[in-house]
Amino acid sequence: MTLLSTDLIKDIPLFQELDTKALESILENAHQRPVARHAFYFHEGDIATSLYVLVQGRVKLMQTTPEGHQVVLRMAVPGKMFGGLAAFGATAYPISAQAVTDSNSLSWDGKTMAELIKRYPSVALNTLKHMATQLQEVQDRYRELVTERVEQRVARALVRLVRQSGRKIKEGILIDIPLSRQDLAEMTGTTLFTVSRILSGWEHQNLVETGREKVIITAPHALTSLAEDLPHMPAEDPLAKPTAKD
Repeated sequence: MTLLSTDLIKDIPLFQELDTKALESILENAHQRPVARHAFYFHEGDIATSLYVLVQGRVKLMQTTPEGHQVVLRMAVPGKMFGGLAAFGATAYPISAQAVTDSNSLSWDGKTMAELIKRYPSVALNTLKHMATQLQEVQDRYRELVTERVEQRVARALVRLVRQSGRKIKEGILIDIPLSRQDLAEMTGTTLFTVSRILSGWEHQNLVETGREKVIITAPHALTSLAEDLPHMPAEDPLAKPTAKD
C-alpha cells in the first residue's frame, strides 16, 4: 500500500485550487485499490460504482466494438482519472480498465463523490473539464481512424505514448511501459499483421527498435514527421523532453 499524504493528490488536476484542509478531507474519504498486472479494475458493462485516480503503474482503457474487436482508447498514467462517469450517476462503465503493470489507485464511490462535489464546487468544475478533454480525445481518435493512413495512426500512437511514458536511454527514447504489437494494433484500429509489418519496416529504416513488449524510438524527428504527415523533419522535436505528466 502507498502511504497516503496530501502530496499524493495536490497536483492531480481533479483537485486543483483546493487548500490543504480540503485535500486532507478528500484523502480521508479515499480507498486504495492495488491491482496486479493484467487484472481489471472493471469491465465494460459493469455497474459503475467508483471514480479512480491512478497513483502508481499504468492502466489500459479499452472498449469492444459491435463486431467484437477490442480498441484501446488511451493509457492512463499516474495522476490521471478514469471511471469518472460513476460520479455523475452513470449506471454502467462504457469501457474496461486493465492494469498494464502492477498498479495502485485511489477510489471514491459515487455517493462520496457527490458529497465532495457539493462541498467543493471546484472538484465539480475540474471533473467536467476532465470529461470534456476525454470527449475531445475520443473524437480525435475517431477522426484518425476515419481519415488517416494506418502508418500515420501507428506513428501518432507512439508519439502519444512517448509523451506520456517516454524515458531517454542511450539508444533513443524508451516507451517505459510493457507494449506489445497487439496493444498497438488495438490502439490504432488495425491488425497485428499490419502493425508487425510497419514496425519491421521502421526497424530496417532505423526509426525504432522493438523487443518483447518493448519499443525504443531511435529517430524521434522522423517518427514525428510520420505522425503529422509532414514532408520534412520538424525544426523542433516535440519528443525531446518527454514527461509522465504530459
